[in-house]
Amino acid sequence: MKKLSLILIGLLFVPTFFLTSCDKGDDAALNTTPAFTVMKDYLINNNLDVDKILTSVDNVSFVQGAPAEADLPAFLAKYYIIDIRSATDYATKHITGAKNVAFANILAEGAAAGTKPVLVVCYTGQTACYATALMRMYGFKNTQALKWGMSGWNSTTAGAWNGKIGAEEAKGHANWTYDAAPTNLVFTNPAISTLATDGATILKSRIEAVVAEGFKTVTGTDVLNSPNNYFVNNYFNAADYSAFGHIKNAYRINPLKLADNSYLGLDPSAKVVTYCYTGQTSAVITAYLRVMGYDAYSLSFGVNGLYNTNTAWTSNQWGVGTSVPKNLPFAAN
Repeated sequence: MKKLSLILIGLLFVPTFFLTSCDKGDDAALNTTPAFTVMKDYLINNNLDVDKILTSVDNVSFVQGAPAEADLPAFLAKYYIIDIRSATDYATKHITGAKNVAFANILAEGAAAGTKPVLVVCYTGQTACYATALMRMYGFKNTQALKWGMSGWNSTTAGAWNGKIGAEEAKGHANWTYDAAPTNLVFTNPAISTLATDGATILKSRIEAVVAEGFKTVTGTDVLNSPNNYFVNNYFNAADYSAFGHIKNAYRINPLKLADNSYLGLDPSAKVVTYCYTGQTSAVITAYLRVMGYDAYSLSFGVNGLYNTNTAWTSNQWGVGTSVPKNLPFAAN
């Protein structure tokens, strides 16, 4: 009887042993490197950190201004131009040789360009800069956005800026301040949900998802009136952060590089709004952050849309008194 009891006790321990072993095995299988870290390492190792998107490894900026009229033939011959405006506006006026492409199809069109550098054209340059960042991250490193978009190509298409600047909302506003920047905090990484385990695949799927979402923006009015609804980052240098003033409680996290972990100053649980001078650089940063898993938004038209008469504007920025639009020709048909 005693022997039988020992056998029964032993049999009870057998399934316990197997269940314990299975648990350890499952835990070990789940103990893998987070997808964010895998993608981060891939980006760093392949020269795709954010600074390499703003300026490529070939030292090419993400924006290209409209040419002088004498340089127009060479300019048109150099680029594979994709115009991401509406079909109606494209049909009305467009750059010679430009192809009308829906934003959702920019990645496929990048492949169609072959060896030619791609130039993305929109209304004001902001959506094109967003597209440029995503295309560069996807592997089309020679992509650029037309600076100011069609607003900078010809004065007759500069209307996209009308009503977007000059309101001077920030001037005298209680939430526009010249206080020192708050101390940057350190947050955790965003979480990325994917079954992929290699950096290239994770990155590709993330970019495709962000393209499918479209350009993510917020208005300066919303952020200025309710800054506490957002995690606001002023992407200025230290001197301009002080000289221009800034939205109340806006951080100054610049650079936002992966390699030095400066990006950890952003809160992954908040709506992260980046703003710059005119909304073009912030569009690049926002595209990058959304790929990284942040709920990121670009502040439309930047400080130029909030405080165009700010005395801190200089000649190399599109500020008060600066005439940007040229009068370059459109396609004949």
